[in-house]
Amino acid sequence: MQLTDKEQAILDGESGEGAQKAMELVVALGKIYRADGLVDITSAHLSGASYKTIGDGGLKYLEDMVAGGAKVSVNSTLNPIGMDRERWSEMHIPESFAVKQNRIVELYGMMGIQKTCSCTPYVGPNVPKLGDHVAWAESSALSFVNSMIGARTNREGGPGALAAAILGKTANYGLHKTENRRPTVVIEADIGDSLFEHSLLGQAVGMRVGGGIPYYRGIRPGIEEGKTMAAAMAAAGAVAMFHVEGVTPEASNYDVSDLEVIHIGKDELKDAYEKVNTVDDVELIALGCPHLTEREIHEIASLLKGRKKKGDVEIWFCTSKEIRDRCADDVRVLEEFGP
Repeated sequence: MQLTDKEQAILDGESGEGAQKAMELVVALGKIYRADGLVDITSAHLSGASYKTIGDGGLKYLEDMVAGGAKVSVNSTLNPIGMDRERWSEMHIPESFAVKQNRIVELYGMMGIQKTCSCTPYVGPNVPKLGDHVAWAESSALSFVNSMIGARTNREGGPGALAAAILGKTANYGLHKTENRRPTVVIEADIGDSLFEHSLLGQAVGMRVGGGIPYYRGIRPGIEEGKTMAAAMAAAGAVAMFHVEGVTPEASNYDVSDLEVIHIGKDELKDAYEKVNTVDDVELIALGCPHLTEREIHEIASLLKGRKKKGDVEIWFCTSKEIRDRCADDVRVLEEFGP
């Protein structure tokens, strides 16, 4: 793995302890995955933001990075943290947890990361362009930008994405390389237009292709459909990229005539539904994983306007603060429906 003189100097500590730690991690990952070098990135999206995930060890790591002078050098956003930063008590979050959780967010902010706390930064302040190399964690988000936008990222972990954000560089391997973005299987989809069916489609395909790169025919997903498919495929399998004929920017680059074809229709959607719908006694309904977009909040509010929730089942609507603030009237409808 080749480093430039400037990159080697960072590794040698000439740019400070924070940058050195970041370079050590990126180089280690590059060697593991046999990268030929580093590539410049235009943005990063960081996971590892939840105290439940990273614990006291992760909190100390962030404290050390801040103390070492670490600062991000590219546009960087932060993943959800599992609670509302202001209304955490309504979510039954203990104060001891909330204090440490909010400290984690503040530490990321001290390094120059936008405290978006959202898994859909591509409908907010972090929108890559076709061909951009980026370093994104969050499985649904990275799949979305690889596929629907045509940016290039691997499945970064939280520390790796942070290191890349500090350096403005990541290891050049995997989906950063054109030859690794080829489709591996064709999906002939015969489904309806609803978001729900697109989600089930992603679930069905993820279960079948694992970590492959599916090439879809028969659908025309927009932002909301693309994000729900990306999330379902990442959860049910390990899909980090997909193509859609006539929709996604790189689909026309590939000849798929010799690939296996899988047909997904009503029967396969029903099977996917039955595999994930295993609970009868519901205590909590959560909508917004990935986070609800402005369009989705408006559509839900239109359905619920003038209605009241029945029974003791809690319902949570999850979105970013930015989207929530833009949808004040619709949010009021959701809150009046009931917690």
